[in-house]
Amino acid sequence: MTTRIDRRFAALKDEGRAALVTFFTAGDPDHATSLAILKAAPAAGADVVELGMPFTDPMADGPAVQASSLRALEAGQTLHKTLDLVRAFRIGDRDTPIVLMGYYNPIYIYGVDRFLTDALSGGVDGLIVVDLPPEEDDELCVPALKAGLNFIRLTTPTTDDKRLPAVLANTSGFVYYVSITGITGAATPEFGRVAQAVARIKRHTDLPIAVGFGVKNAEHAREIAQGADGVVVGSALVEAVRTSLDADGKATAKTVPAVSDLIASLAAGVRGARVKQARTSAANPKFATQLPRVGSRTSGSKRH
Repeated sequence: MTTRIDRRFAALKDEGRAALVTFFTAGDPDHATSLAILKAAPAAGADVVELGMPFTDPMADGPAVQASSLRALEAGQTLHKTLDLVRAFRIGDRDTPIVLMGYYNPIYIYGVDRFLTDALSGGVDGLIVVDLPPEEDDELCVPALKAGLNFIRLTTPTTDDKRLPAVLANTSGFVYYVSITGITGAATPEFGRVAQAVARIKRHTDLPIAVGFGVKNAEHAREIAQGADGVVVGSALVEAVRTSLDADGKATAKTVPAVSDLIASLAAGVRGARVKQARTSAANPKFATQLPRVGSRTSGSKRH
């Protein structure tokens, strides 16, 4: 099985750069504006798009993403409408990978088999379901893989080498490394430790490693992109939505440009990472051995 996600990361590996993975909450601040943001993202520089499935109790998310879920739900967003959003996007874009990210409860209520059928037919490429551990893979992960969807798993600073094989066993598409301990948008990652963590995970898998949580601006994105295969940005983008709204919480003419402008800035940071790394390596050759190249493999790497 080869998906849009697989093809996109392979193409970027050939280009010698990391992916910019952007997160928005579906239906925030309303369905029509959310679709406009989604359509604008690839042209602004997004390589992969994560769409949050709004939920009333998003326990892994910080205040910004929690607020975006509430805005979307208050505007009438449902899981059915989120799938419609992807379907509408696919009319004009057949190439950009779309990942749905969220929690199991709405999928369970929708019905797993029905959800997988509708997601695949609508143009979804992968799933991130943060509250289903590997021990529950039969609930959704294995059926999703059989249906032809990537199932992307989170790893964290506390996921040690003993736990990693279980986490990676049915993971596909890419591995999402959570760069901080805590909720989304809570802190700025320590970039040196992130590079070390990425190198450690790569000893266990050949999958691309994308790093998220706490990446707020182009400089953060540039630092992460020097050692990772992808950079995930979410809270900063949903905050760009929030700060563009009017006093009643409604979209304005500034909403879509506010998000697309930030994506363009982040994309410039990601694309500039290899230039900065090359210059640093030229000035200090020892530095070049400290960071893994995009898509690089260690001699002991293996697939689980």
